[in-house]
Amino acid sequence: MSVAYAPSTASAPRPLWKMFVFFLLPMMGSNIMQSLSGTINGIYLGQMLGVHAVSTVAVFFPILFLLISFCIGLGSGGSVLIAQAYGANEPLRVKAVAGTALTVAVFLGFVIAIFGGAFTKTMLTLIGTPTDILADTTEYSRIFLLSAPLLFIFVLFTTITRGVGDTRTPFFALLLSTCTSLALTPALIQGWFGLPRMGVISGAYASIVSFFVTVVWIVCYMLWKKHPLAPDRVLLRHLKVDWHILKLVLAIGMPTGLQIIFVSISEIAVLSFVNAFGSNATAAYGAVNQIVSYVQLPAISIGITASVFGAQAIGRNDPSMLGKIARTGIVLQFVITGSLILLAYIFSRTMLSLFITAPDVQDIAQGLLHITLWSYMVFGMAGVLSGVMRSSGTVWIPLSLSLTAVLGIQVPMSYWLSHRIGLQGVWIAYPIAFAAMLIFQSAYFWFVWRKKTHTRLI
Repeated sequence: MSVAYAPSTASAPRPLWKMFVFFLLPMMGSNIMQSLSGTINGIYLGQMLGVHAVSTVAVFFPILFLLISFCIGLGSGGSVLIAQAYGANEPLRVKAVAGTALTVAVFLGFVIAIFGGAFTKTMLTLIGTPTDILADTTEYSRIFLLSAPLLFIFVLFTTITRGVGDTRTPFFALLLSTCTSLALTPALIQGWFGLPRMGVISGAYASIVSFFVTVVWIVCYMLWKKHPLAPDRVLLRHLKVDWHILKLVLAIGMPTGLQIIFVSISEIAVLSFVNAFGSNATAAYGAVNQIVSYVQLPAISIGITASVFGAQAIGRNDPSMLGKIARTGIVLQFVITGSLILLAYIFSRTMLSLFITAPDVQDIAQGLLHITLWSYMVFGMAGVLSGVMRSSGTVWIPLSLSLTAVLGIQVPMSYWLSHRIGLQGVWIAYPIAFAAMLIFQSAYFWFVWRKKTHTRLI
């Protein structure tokens, strides 16, 4: 049974905003599943094991994001090339790009599993992890890192499928992964059904099982659906490194990966500032990130949608759509991200109380959340512009502009303000940096990039 993917933006019978929403809904559902998994696991830890356990997981998150950043960049570059090839109706080229990206991702996963696991405690010590949670955080992190090969396959497939306009498969995959993890985590915490009681490391073991189950399902589901990226004989023949394709993938994806790496480094730096205020502040940091993820991930999804639609338009030799795609994405940031931010403000205390039981820590987290939450709409608007530019292969200038805002403004301001006004200063730096990022990206987009000629890369 074959299935057609990728909504066409050329001569579309429906308004572009409707096509955006049609593409976005499964992706946002995926984001909800991803955030829900982290949130409910946070609730399990906070309610069953206390603030100490929440702090343990909060410390590891930016390190994990740093380690998988190259894989995310690889998938980002691959999805742009796949979208252009798919828009040009070249299925063999689609398989060739996917095969090269998957081969490199699996190799990288094994490297992370070996070396990341060996130097876990060193990494955690360098960022100033509070001594009262160092042992548990080290054990949790090491177990999680061993699942890197499965995690990277999972991340890559859920990224590159968007290149053929498919956001449903990632949604189903994340739904399965989330349900598996959420069922297994409390069972391991409490020792249900004869399972061992594993405490704070329960979430790490549950994640490994969920990645394995989900990767097996992805393979079977794609083969059954005759998906354009199904791991069939054609794709298996392309499980090798095509150096020409890899060069193009890296040219597009490496800047994205580097951006994620530097943003992750900046988050680790910010976390070190937070850690200086004690484990309660670290727990508040983790709680704020849980709620922010429900706003940030949909905002990022709109930027990804703009990138996919833009790449497909370029693949069809229809660059006139790029300006319309950018405008539509920015409007949807106001409508969708703005609505989510409003809901998060209204129900912030209720959401925080789900996984933090200590009232004084709730007070800290709510104050920090109110400072920064609104600025993620600004962040999303900048992401739309950089996403459209990325669809044409323009990545280095948007990268440098984003890094200037993060490394040149956010981190120094976080450090300076934290020493002037305390913990709140760390969060005040976020809206300052995001506003600068939007100004930088808008100036380059409107005055330079849109005046260029944009053609397909592959």
